[in-house]
This record gives sequence, structure tokens and C-alpha cells, in this order.
Amino acid sequence: MANKVPRGPLIVGGGLVYAGACALAFSVFNSGNKDVKETNQHLQAHREKDPNFSFVSDPCRACRFQNVANKYDKEIGRDESVMGINVLRRSLLYFHAKGLVLEVGAGTGRNVDYYPSSVNRVVLMDLSDKMLAEARKKLYKDQKPQFACVVGDSTSLDFPDDSFDSVVDTFGLCSYDDPVAVLKEMSRVCKPDGKILLLEHGRSKTWDSITQYLDRVSRPNLLLTMEWDCSLPNLTAKLR
Repeated sequence: MANKVPRGPLIVGGGLVYAGACALAFSVFNSGNKDVKETNQHLQAHREKDPNFSFVSDPCRACRFQNVANKYDKEIGRDESVMGINVLRRSLLYFHAKGLVLEVGAGTGRNVDYYPSSVNRVVLMDLSDKMLAEARKKLYKDQKPQFACVVGDSTSLDFPDDSFDSVVDTFGLCSYDDPVAVLKEMSRVCKPDGKILLLEHGRSKTWDSITQYLDRVSRPNLLLTMEWDCSLPNLTAKLR
């Protein structure tokens, strides 16, 4: 006869797991509400000085990357690993990048490990020299001579027409005041038979309930814009 498993420990254990899950869910949602509250406080303080102030059109938006450069990889890397973003980066670049490559909004060089060895040259361009300094550390450590870092403005690329076989942007369009201007410049410098490779987040047409929730909390003035200079509402509005 099989030994009976005591029900008491199972009930207690199950109760602890359930309580832990509820506590975790409460912590996550409560944290989101706290972020929104703090953001509104920051926004109100700015608008007391300028009634038309917006974090999206703030001329110092790019300065935030200068301030977060040394912690950017640590903070973003954790989230990307959980969501499988690294797999998407590798799939996009390994199978499609070729020849002479320009990557705009390259930041700290989060894509450098995912380019195939068959590419001839990769130019990493970003407006923030401190972000590129982090990229240079990776290139020096891993001995990647086929990469070069250039400080520049993606809305006005200092390259001739039809210069590159591949032009890349990953999760960068949401950080531009005018993403359409960036796309036009990417198209201009890409060869007629080249490829423009984009990896971006955007509105979901499948998970409508989640989209509606994000519409409520992911406003142009949310803390995400303040800290990481990301504005999804600005991106979707400009690209419609």
C-alpha cells in the first residue's frame, strides 16, 4: 500500500506559493503606479516654468543618454534577456546584414556580437559620445577591427547617397523627435539593392487588452521617456 502524503504540508506549501505570487503581482503593479505618480510630479514641476513642456520635445532629451551610458547595458540587458530580445537581434543581423554596414542609434554597441563574420565593415553611429565609449570598450576587449565608431546625427547623415549595403536600427526610432526623417536618411544612404534592417517595438493588433493598458500608462511623458529617452506614442503617431 502506497504511503499517504500528508495533506497539511501540501496545503501550507500551496498557500505560501499563492501568497508569494499575489505579493509579486501587487509589487509589480504598485511599482507601475508609483512610476506614473512620480512622472506626473516631474511634469508638473517643469510645466510651472513652461506650460508647453513635453519630455518628448525637450531639446535636452539626448543628454539623458550621456547620463545613463555607464549603466545602460546592465539595466537594459536584464530586461532583454527575459524577453528574448537578444535572439531577435541575432536573427535579424546574422541572416540579413551584409557588405558595408551602417548602424544608426548604435548606442553602447549591443549588436556587435550578432553580426556575421562575413560583413566587410560596420560603422556604429550615435549622437552620444559616452554611449559610443561603452561600445568601444567592447570592441577593444573582443578585438573587432572591422567595427568603427562615429559620433553623428541620424537625421542628417554625413554620407553620400547609396553608400551602404545594409543600414540598421534596433530599438532606436522611438528615441527620435522625427523618426520619419531618420528613415528617409537611412533610405538615402542605402544602396538600391541593399537592405534596411529594423527591429522595433510597437502597437499589437492581437493583444488588444494589453495594448489598451499600455495606451493608458505609456504616455509621451512617462518615466520611460525621462530615463531611457524612449517614446513609443511619439513613434507610432509619426509613422501612421
